[in-house]
Amino acid sequence: MKDKDEDIDFSDIALVLDWSRAEVGKFYRPPKQAVTMRLDADVLEWLKGYGKGYQTRSNWLLRHAMTSSEERNASGNRPGARGKKARRVHASG
Repeated sequence: MKDKDEDIDFSDIALVLDWSRAEVGKFYRPPKQAVTMRLDADVLEWLKGYGKGYQTRSNWLLRHAMTSSEERNASGNRPGARGKKARRVHASG
Protein backbone atom coordinates (compact mmCIF):
# COMPACT_ATOMS: atom_id res chain seq x y z
CA MET A 1 0.00 0.00 0.00
CA LYS A 2 1.39 3.40 -1.00
CA ASP A 3 1.25 6.32 1.39
CA LYS A 4 -0.71 9.35 0.39
CA ASP A 5 1.17 12.66 0.26
CA GLU A 6 -0.90 13.87 3.22
CA ASP A 7 0.40 10.96 5.33
CA ILE A 8 4.12 11.83 4.94
CA ASP A 9 5.70 13.08 8.17
CA PHE A 10 7.89 16.16 7.51
CA SER A 11 8.31 17.10 11.20
CA ASP A 12 12.02 16.14 11.27
CA ILE A 13 12.93 18.27 8.22
CA ALA A 14 14.11 21.83 8.82
CA LEU A 15 12.02 24.50 7.10
CA VAL A 16 14.17 26.47 4.63
CA LEU A 17 13.37 30.16 4.66
CA ASP A 18 16.59 31.53 3.13
CA TRP A 19 16.98 30.47 -0.52
CA SER A 20 19.76 33.00 -1.29
CA ARG A 21 22.37 30.23 -1.70
CA ALA A 22 20.17 28.03 -3.90
CA GLU A 23 21.64 27.05 -7.27
CA VAL A 24 19.19 27.64 -10.08
CA GLY A 25 19.27 24.99 -12.80
CA LYS A 26 21.75 22.78 -10.97
CA PHE A 27 19.93 19.61 -11.98
CA TYR A 28 18.76 20.77 -15.40
CA ARG A 29 19.84 18.44 -18.19
CA PRO A 30 19.18 19.68 -21.70
CA PRO A 31 17.82 17.12 -24.14
CA LYS A 32 20.41 15.31 -26.21
CA GLN A 33 20.41 15.09 -29.99
CA ALA A 34 22.31 12.49 -31.99
CA VAL A 35 24.69 14.08 -34.51
CA THR A 36 27.45 12.99 -36.85
CA MET A 37 30.67 14.99 -36.66
CA ARG A 38 33.88 14.69 -38.58
CA LEU A 39 36.79 15.29 -36.23
CA ASP A 40 40.48 15.33 -36.95
CA ALA A 41 41.95 11.94 -36.07
CA ASP A 42 44.39 13.40 -33.54
CA VAL A 43 41.57 15.28 -31.76
CA LEU A 44 39.50 12.11 -31.50
CA GLU A 45 42.53 10.16 -30.27
CA TRP A 46 43.15 12.83 -27.62
CA LEU A 47 39.53 12.71 -26.45
CA LYS A 48 39.51 8.92 -26.29
CA GLY A 49 42.91 8.92 -24.55
CA TYR A 50 41.24 9.95 -21.30
CA GLY A 51 39.20 6.74 -21.23
CA LYS A 52 35.50 6.05 -21.51
CA GLY A 53 33.12 8.93 -22.01
CA TYR A 54 34.77 10.81 -24.87
CA GLN A 55 31.38 11.95 -26.22
CA THR A 56 30.37 13.35 -22.83
CA ARG A 57 33.80 14.98 -22.55
CA SER A 58 33.37 16.50 -26.02
CA ASN A 59 29.98 17.87 -25.03
CA TRP A 60 31.46 19.37 -21.85
CA LEU A 61 34.29 21.03 -23.78
CA LEU A 62 31.88 22.46 -26.36
CA ARG A 63 29.50 23.68 -23.64
CA HIS A 64 32.41 25.38 -21.87
CA ALA A 65 33.40 27.10 -25.13
CA MET A 66 29.77 28.12 -25.71
CA THR A 67 29.28 29.64 -22.26
CA SER A 68 32.65 31.41 -22.43
CA SER A 69 31.64 32.84 -25.79
CA GLU A 70 28.27 33.97 -24.39
CA GLU A 71 30.02 35.74 -21.51
CA ARG A 72 32.29 37.58 -23.96
CA ASN A 73 29.31 38.48 -26.15
CA ALA A 74 27.44 39.88 -23.15
CA SER A 75 30.35 42.26 -22.55
CA GLY A 76 30.03 43.66 -26.07
CA ASN A 77 32.65 41.66 -27.95
CA ARG A 78 32.14 40.12 -31.39
CA PRO A 79 29.34 37.55 -31.51
CA GLY A 80 30.33 33.91 -32.01
CA ALA A 81 28.13 31.71 -34.18
CA ARG A 82 25.76 34.52 -35.10
CA GLY A 83 28.43 36.74 -36.65
CA LYS A 84 29.86 36.74 -40.15
CA LYS A 85 31.11 33.36 -41.25
CA ALA A 86 34.86 33.23 -41.29
CA ARG A 87 36.64 30.64 -43.39
CA ARG A 88 39.16 28.69 -41.38
CA VAL A 89 42.25 27.42 -43.09
CA HIS A 90 43.92 24.37 -41.57
CA ALA A 91 47.53 23.52 -42.18
CA SER A 92 47.87 20.18 -43.86
CA GLY A 93 50.62 17.90 -42.84
